[in-house]
Amino acid sequence: MLQGCRLLRLLRFNRCDDCQRPCHTRQSTIFTTQKGPHDMAFHEVRFPPTLSFGALGGPERRTEIVELANGFEERNTPWMASRRRYDAGTGLRKLDDLELLIAFFEARAGRLHGFRWKDWGDYRSAPASRPITGFDQLLGHGDGVSRSFALRKGYASGAQTYWRKITKPVAGSLRAAVGETELALGEDVSVDAASGIVTFKRAPETGTELRAGFEFDVPVRFDSDLLQLSVASFRAGEVPKVPVIEVRA
Repeated sequence: MLQGCRLLRLLRFNRCDDCQRPCHTRQSTIFTTQKGPHDMAFHEVRFPPTLSFGALGGPERRTEIVELANGFEERNTPWMASRRRYDAGTGLRKLDDLELLIAFFEARAGRLHGFRWKDWGDYRSAPASRPITGFDQLLGHGDGVSRSFALRKGYASGAQTYWRKITKPVAGSLRAAVGETELALGEDVSVDAASGIVTFKRAPETGTELRAGFEFDVPVRFDSDLLQLSVASFRAGEVPKVPVIEVRA
C-alpha cells in the first residue's frame, strides 16, 4: 500500500492538494512511495564495494568569491558541511561489472532512491595505519542525563577542526568508550546503523569524555537518470560516466 500523499487525479496541475508541492507522477496519477509526505526514500543497501573501489571522487565545497574594485576580495560559503561526489564508472573493470551496475541502478530507480557508498579513501574513524579503537573520535561529554549521542569524525589541520556528521555507520563495527573504559557493544552501548545515533545503557556522568571508533558509509544517490553504456566502447578502454552525489542526512 502506497503511503505519503494520497492518490490524486488532477487535470491541470501535478500537485498534491494537501501541501501544494509536486509529487512523483505516473501519467495523471500522483503518488509517493515514501514513509511520509515528501520524505526522500533511502535504501539501506551498499553499492557493490568492488565497483566503488577505484572510483574517482571526494569532498566538494562551495565558495562564493567577490573581487572588489581595490583588488581585495571577499569570500563566503552557503555550505556549513562539505558534500561528496564520485564517478562510479571509473571502478568498472569487466563486463560483469556493467551488468551489476545496471541491476543496482534499476533497483534504485535512477535518482529516486538513495543508497550507501563505501569511500575507500575515507571510511574509518582511525588512520589507515592504525586499528579502530573505542577512543578514536570524541562524541561529546556526559551530562548525567543524556544517553544518546551522534557519531562524528574530526578532520584537524593546524588550529582548525572540521567535524563531519556520520549517519551511516557499518553495522557491527562500533567500539565505544566512556572515560578510559571501553564498553561492550550490545550490552553497554548500541548504535542505530540507519542514523548514526549511539545510545548508552546508562547516562554517562557529567564531564566524562565519550568516544567511539567505527567504519562508515556515505549516503548517496545517482546524479543522473540516464546510464549510457556501450560494450564496444568499454572493450576499447572507454570508461562510462556514472555520477554519484552525497545526500544530506
